[in-house]
Order: sequence, then structure tokens, then C-alpha cells
Amino acid sequence: MTGKRRFGRVRRLPSGRWQARYKGPDGIDYPAARTFDSKTDAERWLALMEAEIVRGDWINPDAGRVSFGNYAEAWIGERAGLRAKTIELYRYLLRQHLAPAFRQMAVADISEQRVRAWRKSRLDAGASPVTVAKAYRLLKAVLNTAVDDGLIRRNPCRIKGGGHEKSPERPVLSMRDIGALADAIDQRYHALVLLAIFGSLRWGELAALRRKDIDLEARTVRVTRQVTTLSSGRQVLGAPKSAAGNRVVAVPEVIIPALQLHLRWLAQPGEDGLLFTSPEGKTLRYDNFRHRVWYPALAAASLPRVHFHDLRHTGNQLAADAGASLRELMDRMGHSTARAAMIYLHGSDERRRAIADAISRRATSEFKPQRPDQSGTQRARNGDRAS
Repeated sequence: MTGKRRFGRVRRLPSGRWQARYKGPDGIDYPAARTFDSKTDAERWLALMEAEIVRGDWINPDAGRVSFGNYAEAWIGERAGLRAKTIELYRYLLRQHLAPAFRQMAVADISEQRVRAWRKSRLDAGASPVTVAKAYRLLKAVLNTAVDDGLIRRNPCRIKGGGHEKSPERPVLSMRDIGALADAIDQRYHALVLLAIFGSLRWGELAALRRKDIDLEARTVRVTRQVTTLSSGRQVLGAPKSAAGNRVVAVPEVIIPALQLHLRWLAQPGEDGLLFTSPEGKTLRYDNFRHRVWYPALAAASLPRVHFHDLRHTGNQLAADAGASLRELMDRMGHSTARAAMIYLHGSDERRRAIADAISRRATSEFKPQRPDQSGTQRARNGDRAS
């Protein structure tokens, strides 16, 4: 039995359930994805589909049949301007955390219930909550684009707080700890540690600094690039993480003598010479530095195995204690946004210098980062210069 209707048609199946079909704006006949208990239910569904077509909200039900795996791979490839490290992270999250559950699934079949089940299964399997949050954000971003492309009507990633990371609080070194570490670290990396702390610089930014980025008279460091090491071991030189990462940081006067000494004896020659290198004169690699230099220095200074990045965190805390506002901290650390998506604003040159001076006064009163002892070679060179 076929119902006569102005839009679409319904018919009763041998099973007793009802099927609805309609002709889409593209002239193709489409059945409903499900059958209905009654003729009234089928007709009500057709009325909703007709209203969507009239409003221009209709979505081709076949469009969302593309597999999530293929769509996500294409999504990554289409993102212009992504850093190599970000692409590597996205592909890792897709391969290890999203693809096992969603690779073969049609984009249109990913439901809220399936997203919730996937997230719970990853956490139950012992995956890091931070990693699961990152994977969830990637899934949500891909499906947001699927909405924009007209493949699905709304994003099924609707878990409140699902993408929020709750990383453990990082330790802050005391001035006594800083002094002990600065004394224990190999002379080649003495200025590196001080600049990481008192300039709040990232490892990759430090590894990319050149002589011409340091202005000792103005007491500033210009950050315009960073080194990124991929999991393959390949090193990539590129722009900072965000536009705000391009910045000029005022450093405390207390570390200027250490920078002067480093520039004199250890930096590569020439304006474009690297400020910090390995003993072989090559670009720094964090894994090598961590095992050969960092861990031994921590042990010599009787400090726990804190991360090198904790130096930057310590510098941020020093600046905050010196009276820096949130915007000034964002300026100093190269952050373009805060958690509340605050618009990035530059602090004044005078205020940046005042923050650095306040840090310097505290550091000068509690420890002296310039080493009292130098190697025999350095003393001999200084003597030659004096004569």
C-alpha cells in the first residue's frame, strides 16, 4: 500500500513497519535511514525533511558515508601553516587513539554515545588524561569541519570539559636551587640555564638563538625562530609556536656578565653564529643534553629530576612575583592567548625592563650567577687580553 502525498511517499513493509522515501533537491530518491512503527511517524519524518529542504538546511544523507579515517587524513593534509611537530602530533593521535575506534566508521555514524564510549575506553585502558584530551580536541576539530562541509548536521563531540587538560603543577625552583644548578652545570651551558630562567625562553627558542639576537647594551633577547626535533630525529628550524612568540625579552642585569663570557668564548663566530651549540659545534639536541648534561647537573646540585621546561615555569613565576600582569606575562613568555582567550597585548618597553630589573635585584641579593672560578684556559686568555 502506497500513500499519496504532495512530498515523498510511504509504504508498509511485509514486516508491518513503515518506510519513507523522498526526492532530494539533487533529483535523487532517498529512503529514510530507519523504518517507523506507524504511518503517522513516517509522514511526520517526511514533513521534517520537506521543511529542511525549504529552509536550505538539507544535508545529503550519502555525503556522510565517507570513512572517518580517510576524512581525518585529508583534514590534516588541508591544514595550511601547521608546524611539522603539530602534524606529527595529529598523526600520532589519529593512529594511536582515534583510528582504532573510528577509522572504518562513516563520519555520519559517529554519535554522541560512541564518542562517550571511546573516551571512557581510552581512560580505562590507562591512556594519559592529557593525551585523551588532545585526541578528543582533534576529533572535535575534524568533525567541526565535517559540519561545515555539510556531511553531518551537528558535531557529536559534546562532552563538557572533554578537551580540557589538567596537567600536574610544575615545580618552581628557589633562588638557592637556581644558584646550585647554575654552579653545577657545565660551563658551556651556564648561560643557557640562566637565560632559560631569567628570560623565560623555551628549549627550542634557546637552541635557535644567534649572536645578533643578543643586545647586551639594551639587555634584550630577540626571539624570531625555534628548533623542533621530530620523532625521526630530523631537526626543523622554523617560526615560534605562535605570532606572539616573535618577541623581544628584557633580561635582568644580573645575568649579563655570564652572557658576555659566553659570547666571548663559546658562541659561534659571526652575527649569524649560534649562541648555544654542542661541544662539536652542532645545533643542540635535547635528548643528548638531558642525559649527558642535565641529569648529572641536577645530581651534582642535589636537586630532584625536574624538567628543563620547569626553568621557564620558574622564570614565569619570578616575573609574576615581581609584579607582572597577566598580559605582561603573556608578552614575556610569547603566549598569544590565555585560557579565557584574552586578546594578546604588548606591554611597554619600560614595563618589561622594570620587570627584569625587579628580578635582577632579588637574584643579586640571593646568589651570584657569574662563576667565581674559571678554567685555566679562560684565565690564561683573560691574562693575555689584559696584557
